[in-house]
Amino acid sequence: MAEITTDIVRRLIETQFPAWSGLEIRPVAKSGHDNRTFHLGSTMTVRLPSGKDYVPQVEKGVQWLPYLAKHLSLPISKSLAMGHPNDAYPFVWSVNSYIEGETTNE
Repeated sequence: MAEITTDIVRRLIETQFPAWSGLEIRPVAKSGHDNRTFHLGSTMTVRLPSGKDYVPQVEKGVQWLPYLAKHLSLPISKSLAMGHPNDAYPFVWSVNSYIEGETTNE
């Protein structure tokens, strides 16, 4: 998989979610191995699988986050939209709500 850059994320947002195209896009401080995550404005994140083996994680998040949110006492991220593959990026991806917090060292 080629490097997932801010420019790729910008192209995806502009073509699939143009209402959010004016928002700042920047990488999160600590992105994971399975996904690359970018801030979208101050209240959202964009999550892109780093390879085809990680696509099911995005699909499961879209399916299960709403259910889990109803059953947990703490707030969790909400799936706001699901993006589709195009010429800039070959997999499904998601836009999620952002919850301020700290990354664990594990």
